Amino acid sequence: MNIREDGITPNAGRLLWAGFTAILAAGVGFGVRGGILANWSSEFNYTAAQLGAIGGAGLTGFCFGIIIGGVICDKIGYGKLVLLAFLTHVISAVVTLGATPDQGELAYSLLYWGTFIFAYANGTLEAVANPLVATLFPKNRTHYLNILHASWPLGLVLGGAIGWTLGGADGWSWQWQLGLFLVPTAIYGLMFMGQHMPKSEASEQGLSLGEMFKDVGLLGGAVICFLLTLFFSGAVGLGNTAAYAISGALLLCIGFLTKFSIGSILLFVLFVAHAMVGAVELGTDSWVQNITGNILTPEEGKILFIWTSAIMFFLRFCADFIEKKLKLSPVGILLACSVLAMIGLNLVSGIETFVGAMMALAVYAIGKTFFWPTMLAVASDRFPRTGAIAISIMGGIGMLAGGLVGSEGLGYAKDRFAGEALEAANPAIYAEYKAEEPSDFLFFGERFGLDGKKLGAVNDKLGAARKELAEAGNTDPAAALERLTETERAVQAASIQGDRKTLVADSAIPALMAAIFLLLMLYFRSIGGYRRLTVADNS
Repeated sequence: MNIREDGITPNAGRLLWAGFTAILAAGVGFGVRGGILANWSSEFNYTAAQLGAIGGAGLTGFCFGIIIGGVICDKIGYGKLVLLAFLTHVISAVVTLGATPDQGELAYSLLYWGTFIFAYANGTLEAVANPLVATLFPKNRTHYLNILHASWPLGLVLGGAIGWTLGGADGWSWQWQLGLFLVPTAIYGLMFMGQHMPKSEASEQGLSLGEMFKDVGLLGGAVICFLLTLFFSGAVGLGNTAAYAISGALLLCIGFLTKFSIGSILLFVLFVAHAMVGAVELGTDSWVQNITGNILTPEEGKILFIWTSAIMFFLRFCADFIEKKLKLSPVGILLACSVLAMIGLNLVSGIETFVGAMMALAVYAIGKTFFWPTMLAVASDRFPRTGAIAISIMGGIGMLAGGLVGSEGLGYAKDRFAGEALEAANPAIYAEYKAEEPSDFLFFGERFGLDGKKLGAVNDKLGAARKELAEAGNTDPAAALERLTETERAVQAASIQGDRKTLVADSAIPALMAAIFLLLMLYFRSIGGYRRLTVADNS
């Protein structure tokens, strides 16, 4: 791979690796947050739904950064957006690290909005990196976008390793762990400094903003506006009427901008599919360490998180081989990945041993590896007239869905299934351990999960028992469970059962994605096969 020859500018290599480091910073922050959810649960007494909402802010804020950045990046230049992202990354650290248990509701607000600002910075960076790499390497976008996004799982590996090696009862506080994402933040700032960056093909052709938005149109706008409605009514706290009014006004603006173009049906389908990608990849990533750590042990959950992320990191350098040597089109890659992700999640739901978990999670990791960057490559290949706009909106849709549907939805599912399992097993214990506030998600109704602090106390007792027995040379999981009371064992068993059912429910998303990608393969076959288009082809 000779980047100097493949890229269209002499500094293509440096820009690629600067973008790589920027997304690495996002991955480190995200990975560390996944490992400190248990700290926040016990320290601040949060339910799984509340933790899911905070984790969701780490995705929804991304939407605003990438969409706003994608719309204006060709007009104001990439350099100014990189500076904005750097500053907001620093601000997010200040806000988040200011939360303490004695602050009450203020602590929740600091954690939520600090995470939101962090995500906004991440989105702004991707508004730069995605179109920049697509422009730098127009003949091999799938390959180089996968290399760019290999930094995300690498960041997850480093973030998971931070929690594994520095966390724990005798380790660093969650504040110090989280603050380490500022190291790659400083590095990407230096790498971007003083670099010349090319414009997209659409910008070079002088297309207006309305012309770039034409393929998005009302159909594509409806997808992002629906997700924004969920954000305004949920995270912001506006009523449904106000949320729909704001989103309707935004959709009307898109209509005026595009002279009420319906937009491309293909791009609309890609937007819907990418919403599912965000829900199943990012939503699951935000919980998988917590879930596998609960089913097995927290330490094994952290190792497994690093394992799956490492698989993704190495495989994302193989997209060129898969596309050219195995003769799979980008849509064919997406179909195969959907099937593997569906199978993998069902396998993970039944894990009993660490080795079995490694095998099951390997299947899931292979499945989710190529989703995100390959979707961006397809949109960039087929809709060059949109410049940075289509792939930026697509990234925003994925992150919004990951936060509002994936992370919050899985948090709700954990609460619901665990509560239902304990209530069915022992109603009296359920009444004692039931959360004070119900969890709610979309149209599924309110359900009571388990009290975060009480469940945390059970897990802490179990963890202390495992540590004591391990020091004595006894690693039998059953021996640690015997240290719990009958009531505590019932609570712990219900929590695990809830996690297993959550993963099964999650597997329905890639199953639906597989059906969509199969239909897209048939569509491309009917028009002579998949090929990359230019601005002239779309004229």
